[in-house]
Amino acid sequence: MGAARRPPWLLSTLDGYRREWLLGDTVAGLAAGAVVVPQAMAYATIANLPVQVGLYTCIVPMLVYALLGGSRAMSVSTTSTIATLTATTLVSAGVAAGSDDALGSLMMLTLLVGVILLLARLCRLGGLVENISGATVLGLKIGVGATVAVGQLPKLLGETVDFSGHGFLRSLVAAWQATESVNLVTVALSAGSIAVLLLCRRFAPRVPGTLLVVVGGILLVALGHLDRLGVELIEPVPGGLPLPGLPDLAQAPALVPGALAIAVMAFLESAAVARSLRQSTEPPVDSDQELVATGMANTLGSFFAAMPAAGGFSQSAVNRGAGARTQVATIVTVVLAVLVALFLGPILSLLPEATLAALVFIAVVGLVDVPQLVRWARISRVDFWIATAVALVGLTAGLLPAVAVGVVATLILVLRELNVPRVTAAGRRGGVVALDLERGLYTANALANEQLVLDTVAAQEQPVTAVVLGLRQQAIMTITVLDVLEDLDRELGRRGAVLHLAALPAAATAVARRTPWFAGLERDGRVHDTADAGLAAAASGTGAAGRVHPDDLPGER
Repeated sequence: MGAARRPPWLLSTLDGYRREWLLGDTVAGLAAGAVVVPQAMAYATIANLPVQVGLYTCIVPMLVYALLGGSRAMSVSTTSTIATLTATTLVSAGVAAGSDDALGSLMMLTLLVGVILLLARLCRLGGLVENISGATVLGLKIGVGATVAVGQLPKLLGETVDFSGHGFLRSLVAAWQATESVNLVTVALSAGSIAVLLLCRRFAPRVPGTLLVVVGGILLVALGHLDRLGVELIEPVPGGLPLPGLPDLAQAPALVPGALAIAVMAFLESAAVARSLRQSTEPPVDSDQELVATGMANTLGSFFAAMPAAGGFSQSAVNRGAGARTQVATIVTVVLAVLVALFLGPILSLLPEATLAALVFIAVVGLVDVPQLVRWARISRVDFWIATAVALVGLTAGLLPAVAVGVVATLILVLRELNVPRVTAAGRRGGVVALDLERGLYTANALANEQLVLDTVAAQEQPVTAVVLGLRQQAIMTITVLDVLEDLDRELGRRGAVLHLAALPAAATAVARRTPWFAGLERDGRVHDTADAGLAAAASGTGAAGRVHPDDLPGER
């Protein structure tokens, strides 16, 4: 499977593939399928969608990622976070569960997510999206976990009320008000399913607890006729593969805000899973490649009634733990999902709703990581309060506003950090001082850095005759920055010091040369390749003939 026989972006995880890996990949794909297929079906119920939609998400999106993705062990389908945001988005857009336009709206939502991810790749925003803080992600996970867990209570208790996707508080109130409809047989089934899942996770992590619970629930209905005792079953699962269709364009405007939130979370989850699973012997994960792979997985999957897809940690961990070396394991999982769709529809139709609800409940309760929140309270109060605020907004106002609050909070923190002026001393020769700006200048921090340079010069014990300002971080030059540097030159001249610039990158220099002021600096020999060269030139007096009289400086703009 040599790389020369195919484009480098296609099946890149097969580079250096060995025949002895095939058995491990096959076993891992089957093991991951035993987790991801029933789990994806369960996640479809979070969004009040037919369970086969979750099954379809295990086919086209997973296959596309296997062809284009760079992570060797990541398994891409829907996740609890994405499923909850999908439910919230559809409810906010006024899409009724089970309505004729629900699938069309879902397809439009998945398409929008894919297009947004591909546009992010075209704009090279991979690194920017990854700047979303860990506190924001933790807060969202707590909000998602609590919201989804409460939303599953009606199905776990056998109630007739279903408020999934309507938010934490409304779901909690609805579940409490409907306690008179609790079915004890359903409660017993739910408790037993949860117990099996917890015991497998604690004492036999390699045993596919999800598969055991699903098979057990189907057998109890087939042999014990639990449905006759009031246990609700899932909607009948049609057999066959998903047929291509067209999204409902009419719903696009109402779905855009939710699609933006889902796209951000899909990339964040995928990037986090890919990096956590990467082994030291594997190539680094390329953010741009992941954007393309995840974007294409959603774009193509949308035409086959798939939910928005992202890298899922649970099935990916099973994949890696079972010995997956490449995306061949994912292709095996896709084949398994296809076989399930073709032949097991009638059998899956015997699955109790409570069984799927138990799978979802256990999967999302782990997201409510209160110990981590307490740990952050001891380490970083800022991170603690951001995570808490995002979680509270998610629980009260909804998950989409929580995503917005988290993104805004992250941007504020980034801007606050960038705007803190930082100048370090780089050397001194007599009256010549060399200073380095640790951050590039831009509109919001330029004046603060100018003032810090002036204050640093004023604080020197000996008179300063020249300042060599290192600008190696100034990759981008703007008119605002040039105006501030010219003003700094003028102000230092009034104080009897000459400004020299050093280490300015070529791209920024090319822009600066278009101004008369900078061209004059170059003519006077006050622009240098390095700070050391600037120190030597200023100390010897070869740059600009010594001090500059204020009357000779450029006039005010």
